[in-house]
Amino acid sequence: MRFDSFSTMQIEFPPSLKPKGRGKKAGLTMQLTFKPMSEEFARQLVTWRYEAPYSMYNVDPCDAEEVVRFCADPSNHYFSATNERGEFVAFRCFGQDAQVSGGDYSDDALDTGGGLRPDLTGRGVGLEVLQAGLAFGQEEFHPKAFRVTVATFNQRALRVCERAGFRETQRFKRVGDGLEFAVLLRR
Repeated sequence: MRFDSFSTMQIEFPPSLKPKGRGKKAGLTMQLTFKPMSEEFARQLVTWRYEAPYSMYNVDPCDAEEVVRFCADPSNHYFSATNERGEFVAFRCFGQDAQVSGGDYSDDALDTGGGLRPDLTGRGVGLEVLQAGLAFGQEEFHPKAFRVTVATFNQRALRVCERAGFRETQRFKRVGDGLEFAVLLRR
């Protein structure tokens, strides 16, 4: 696996987010470049703040340094996604860190998780960013299948995953707090 390399993916850019005044075809696609997470982008990631009910995804400032070190360590398989202007817009992680305690992960699949910069959520780019991340993951890891674990209250994320071809295989309550999660698989 070549974690020191990068990969660029073209994705469709929703009409609502097209740049204005740059010609008829301007803004129809966006390029995402995936690279191993840098310390600089990990530091940006820990400052991302989501509004309720998505605030559970916010990093506790007390844990920020530990999270930065973890995400920037290439052995943990965190990758940043930047747009054509070099702006950090999303991330993907692959492997055990995408699992949630209490789920059954016995299927042969690569776990993946990720996030979109808060100002981009709910604007119609989630599916395209997820698909680009999966294409990158396929290129890097060559899995037989992908698996995602999503909090069931997060209906937006569940819809995006289902539109990307994932199918629910189980539901469970997280060890510790009882929050319900769904596990979805895409072969």
